[in-house]
Amino acid sequence: MNDQSFDTNHAKPLGKFEHPDITAKGETRASVPLIGATTLWFNTGTLCNIECVNCYIESSPTNDALVYITPEEVVDYLDQIKARNWPTTEIGFTGGEPFMNPDMIDMTRACLERGYEVLILTNAMLPMMRKSVKAGLLALQAEFGDNLTMRVSLDHFKAEYHDTERGRGSYNVTIKGMQWLRDNGFKMAVAGRTVWGDSDAQSRAGYNALFAEHGFDIDAHNPAMTVLFPEMDMSVKVPEITTACWGILNKKKSDVMCSSSRMVVKRKGASKPAVLACTLLAYSPEFELGETLEQAEGDVKLNHPHCAKFCVLGGASCSG
Repeated sequence: MNDQSFDTNHAKPLGKFEHPDITAKGETRASVPLIGATTLWFNTGTLCNIECVNCYIESSPTNDALVYITPEEVVDYLDQIKARNWPTTEIGFTGGEPFMNPDMIDMTRACLERGYEVLILTNAMLPMMRKSVKAGLLALQAEFGDNLTMRVSLDHFKAEYHDTERGRGSYNVTIKGMQWLRDNGFKMAVAGRTVWGDSDAQSRAGYNALFAEHGFDIDAHNPAMTVLFPEMDMSVKVPEITTACWGILNKKKSDVMCSSSRMVVKRKGASKPAVLACTLLAYSPEFELGETLEQAEGDVKLNHPHCAKFCVLGGASCSG
């Protein structure tokens, strides 16, 4: 087989991640079915109180490419979950900074009242610490308790590194927010980053010491409670994922995030929200599946470098 395949419509060699069905080497591209939609994510909007280095979704105080989603739109998708009989147990909210959205408390309540577990990704900074937001969160905590988890973005256990990503002084502000969550009995998790080259063991030991110092009830050694994200560097070359990769890597399609989740976004200027295959690819139109959950039930073709680097390979390679 030649190293390159040709696009028959244009008679030119295909590049990597160009054709939805075949790779640059002419092999059949892998795809992932929706095996069980256990999590539905809502992007609350891309506006954020800060602008981080290498933010995967380019959130900032001025980026409104994804506008605020509304409680009515969230409830519509909750109704669709029931109508489609999805096995959803968890609703996730991400941004931007979710607490920039003025309806965040109402949207959270709508999900909790229907019995879902809710996960909110937050930087635990000033938007979360506004008086009205704290009052709303305390009411939710009192009524729904452990069904609500706050996953706080704490890029590193040392202030100097965290602040290089999020701005000088941001670490101390986030720690203050976490202390408020701790003092009021909220269930917490943490999301960190691995850009500084610490080993997994070193990172988890550092977070463990930090959590012990502040009395944060977070398990640093549980990957679900202390999530360590690699950098989303598009310049890093990765192989394309073919149908043969599953057997070569001894990996199951159910291991990949798009087999069990979808994300709802509201694009600026759009009349309705859209459902995406992946939380990491909000700006890639080929991963937009439609406006309804029914339309989003199709297979997802792994036609992006992030599919390989983050969701399938995990450091391994299935291509010679």
